[in-house]
Amino acid sequence: MSALRTWPGLAVACLLAVILAVVVTAVLALILRGIGRHQQWPAVLIRRARIPFRLFLLVIVLWIAVAISLPPETTSAWRDGIRHTFLILAIATGVWFAAALVIFVEDLGLARYRLDVPDNRYARRVRTQVLILRRLTVVAAVVIGLGAILLTFPALQAAGASLLASAGVVGIIAGVAAQSSLANLFAGIQLAFSDAIRIDDVVVVEEQWGTIEEITLTYVVVHVWDDRRLVLPSTYFTTKPFENWTRQHSELLGSVEFDLDWRVSTGGMRAELNRILATTDLWDHRTGVLQVTDAVGGWVRVRVLVTAKDAPTLFDLRCLIRERLIDWMQRYSPLSLPRQRIELTEEPVPNERPPRVRTEEEGRLFSGSPDGEQRAQQFTDAIPVIRELDGEPVPASPVPGETPTATTPAATAPTATAPTATPTTPPKENR
Repeated sequence: MSALRTWPGLAVACLLAVILAVVVTAVLALILRGIGRHQQWPAVLIRRARIPFRLFLLVIVLWIAVAISLPPETTSAWRDGIRHTFLILAIATGVWFAAALVIFVEDLGLARYRLDVPDNRYARRVRTQVLILRRLTVVAAVVIGLGAILLTFPALQAAGASLLASAGVVGIIAGVAAQSSLANLFAGIQLAFSDAIRIDDVVVVEEQWGTIEEITLTYVVVHVWDDRRLVLPSTYFTTKPFENWTRQHSELLGSVEFDLDWRVSTGGMRAELNRILATTDLWDHRTGVLQVTDAVGGWVRVRVLVTAKDAPTLFDLRCLIRERLIDWMQRYSPLSLPRQRIELTEEPVPNERPPRVRTEEEGRLFSGSPDGEQRAQQFTDAIPVIRELDGEPVPASPVPGETPTATTPAATAPTATAPTATPTTPPKENR
């Protein structure tokens, strides 16, 4: 033993430790492969835990070899530093190996629930929950490992009490600063156990049709039908409405609509639909009907309802029915094709007459016709017209109630004459 406690002996001990680790790993691999000929779980265990197990075993055997063969003249500071380094490495690789074993157990549970079956709703639910738990396991393992490593430092052990005392204040500050992140975190946990969405669910979000590809603690990845990925925060599915086409089951019902002419033969279309459904394996034999749902204006709306086992199959079935029915109408029922009708009418042309020339008399009101003369007479009779007779004003027409008389000079007519009514102010002639 004393011969090993030298620097060359330390190197030899480390080499022997590495060889021992390789031999132990090879023996365990042979045993698991032998068991794997009859069962599936050894292959899963090798795939998950091979690298962390090898590193953990290597650290342990090297730690033992160094502790045994370290020279006695090594100072205590170097000895403590080497021991502390191996302790940190052992904690890190041990936590990694333990997390790998937990993930292996989760994989065994997921292997019992297959997604390649028609009714896989329960399997998708379990897979979603297990994947969320796997991420929580990894986070917990990392936190525990970091905590164990930090506790190996004496200074941090002394400061533990003060850190715990200030944990409340720090927690409040961190909660306010990371409010959105914490909201997404809790939303992700809620999605895992509320069964609102699952892996491989068919959803419609943001007017995009796709499937749920990945659910994490903070975001959800939607695989859109054209191979794009839509990344949404977890809070989107807890605060906004969305469509889930496979919430209860994967079977769906879809429609194909046509706007056709009034002369469409619905009986012929229905017979052709039955022939199409009988010759395709896309239809699941649950529903296949043709109905006239509207007939107003210039169109007749014909709707076809069919069902399929899932959304992609239904899409292909709808396209097939639409293509076959259009081809049938073009070949055997051209009168069914939609048409725009326009009615052309000719307005009757009125008989054109030469314009009538208006005479000058027709534009007069008080002259030019017997009626106009009579109308003028009625107005002129009511107004006296003053005329002069030898310098004396004499009314041209008698005033009603009076008799006009002619006056003579005083020399020739010494006798008095009857007074005549003479207006003091001659009225204007009304014309």
